[in-house]
Amino acid sequence: MADPSSYRPSPGQIPDSPGVYRFRDEHRRVIYVGKAKSLRQRLANYFQDLANLHPRTRSMVTTAASVEWTVVSTEVEALQLEYSWIKEYDPRFNVKYRDDKSYPYLAVTMNEEFPRVQVMRGHKKKGVRYFGPYGHAWAIRDTVDLLLRVFPVRTCSAGVFKNAARTGRPCLLGYIGKCSAPCVERISAADHRELADEFCDFMAGRTGTYLRRLEKRMAEAAEDMEYERAARLRDDIGALKKAMEKNAVVLADATDADLIAVAEDELEAAVQIFHVRGGRVRGQRGWVTDKVEDVTTAALVEHALQQLYGEERGDAVPKEVLVPALPDPVDPVQQWLTERRGSAVSLRIPQRGDKKALMETVQRNAQQSLVLHKTKRASDLTTRSRALEEIADALGLDSAPLRIECYDISHLQGDDVVASMVVFEDGLARKSEYRRFQIKGFRGQDDVRSMHEVITRRFRRYLAEKEKTGEWAEESAEEPAGAGAAPAGEAVPSGADLKDEDGRPKRFAYPPQLVVVDGGQPQVAAAQRALDELGIDDIAVCGLAKRLEEVWLPGDDDPVVLPRTSEGLYLLQRVRDEAHRFAITYQRTKRAKRFRASPLDDVPGLGETRKQALVKHFGSLKRLRSATVDQICEVPGIGRKTAETVTAALAGAVPAGPAVNTATGEIMEDDADETAGASETRADAPGEPVTAGLPDERRGQET
Repeated sequence: MADPSSYRPSPGQIPDSPGVYRFRDEHRRVIYVGKAKSLRQRLANYFQDLANLHPRTRSMVTTAASVEWTVVSTEVEALQLEYSWIKEYDPRFNVKYRDDKSYPYLAVTMNEEFPRVQVMRGHKKKGVRYFGPYGHAWAIRDTVDLLLRVFPVRTCSAGVFKNAARTGRPCLLGYIGKCSAPCVERISAADHRELADEFCDFMAGRTGTYLRRLEKRMAEAAEDMEYERAARLRDDIGALKKAMEKNAVVLADATDADLIAVAEDELEAAVQIFHVRGGRVRGQRGWVTDKVEDVTTAALVEHALQQLYGEERGDAVPKEVLVPALPDPVDPVQQWLTERRGSAVSLRIPQRGDKKALMETVQRNAQQSLVLHKTKRASDLTTRSRALEEIADALGLDSAPLRIECYDISHLQGDDVVASMVVFEDGLARKSEYRRFQIKGFRGQDDVRSMHEVITRRFRRYLAEKEKTGEWAEESAEEPAGAGAAPAGEAVPSGADLKDEDGRPKRFAYPPQLVVVDGGQPQVAAAQRALDELGIDDIAVCGLAKRLEEVWLPGDDDPVVLPRTSEGLYLLQRVRDEAHRFAITYQRTKRAKRFRASPLDDVPGLGETRKQALVKHFGSLKRLRSATVDQICEVPGIGRKTAETVTAALAGAVPAGPAVNTATGEIMEDDADETAGASETRADAPGEPVTAGLPDERRGQET
């Protein structure tokens, strides 16, 4: 615990102007970001008698080891910079709202040639128009099903669209009139985009004009005695009105507004937002946060506005934002919202009428959300705390291990050896901190040696950050989680990145209190030896063996046996199983990529299109391998020089062994190369490729 007076700057050093300040801990990680109209006055409030500080503020200043600040010219700039740094550094003591669920949106991909209507979750993408959020995905699908009758916009995936274009036959929706079938050119790209624009206009609340237009067309069709067309238009109008009825009118003046309500107690706060467009509630969402600082309702509202509109532009920011309390001061926040919208935004507290009544409804929702959250979390907090205390007692630790890292090795009979690192903080998975490794120090199967290499590499990186010793000497093989794995995909840092003092959560900069390895005595001994070689003696190590779920400690001949009903054992099992899952996922990805490799991949200048053309022309790699240069030149797009290069590459490649039908044991010699060639060059072929000469996965041993 640090003494705030040890890093307190002298009053003369702190400027009396607007700015943003950052508190850092001993590991140089930013733990709090704040803004102030006067940096000198605000920072002075933190460096007073600890007894006068709020308990959470006291905890923050004693955890911090330094403070720094950046001067800006206006309070609006301070607001923008504060939001950017909170987003970038993820400081532990700042108010951070977390969604109580991942809300689905109705999205229209206007960035594609043929826009598609679909349900989307997660981060918003550029060029996509979003409507919502909705409470349930089925609510979106019900609405879309009604609107497709009038706006038959494409809803199919890219694969279905390409397949329909290739075969010349649309999907079922195209046959029943709920898709305009641009895949088979029933409608041009320009007309389809115009249809998508009309769909977006209707969803945005501009419904009256379109309904009047349809009613006029229906009357004209009836006058011309085109009764079938008039009947279709009548049914279209009915479908649109039915879709509109799903969102009741709550504000009669067709207002576009967001209503924000806050329910709080001493420890936590819940925020509820109602999105009203055209006078109708178009979406609802909620957040919950721990009050890790002494914060007022007005400050909670300001943080909610930052999170809600920090990434938004244009119409996504409504003309009117109704709140229970105004930020202090309110002008910078209102100006910031106006800049993001591009026109005036009214930020105010509703005083009377329908808007005040609706705000009371939002407030009740926020209160119910807080009660529900506390009911759910009470047992979770108690259980996690008990689990961490049981682990500390069983392993003889000085305190509960708030950060646990677990490592696992995975391979298939010694091939594609990889390792995983998963992180649990306060008993919860922190997937953004997950990492995965390729074992490059040696070849073959040796779990103990692999574990030693992984632990060594991980904690060398930690020491490089801690001691600021310059660039990391070895070529890093650590890879962040990519597509197909849960964590975020971020590039491996260079040594220069490790030397930065920007406070970002680095990949290997924050040490755990406990390292768990998947295995018994040998793996634990290897991990401890790696730490000893690096001179690290303040990190505990244990292993969890699968056979009897025994916990092994370095140097002990007998394991620690936790009761089967122990919450501590259950947490260790969850950590171990998550590391195993993450390692297996990575190992399978690498193996699948290797199995799809082809001798043609090594031919310089030969792209995927020409590779497929070669295999399609000759039917298989076996026939291609036996072809002459002149015969290869007959393939469209293949010149003589390329043909000679292909011939040389295939002549030097080792032919694949015979393919085996794993169900019958039959050796398919004649089709061996053909199967291998198809699997090597056609990644989109249905089913799994036959891997000639390799053992079937079901008969191999995957760890």
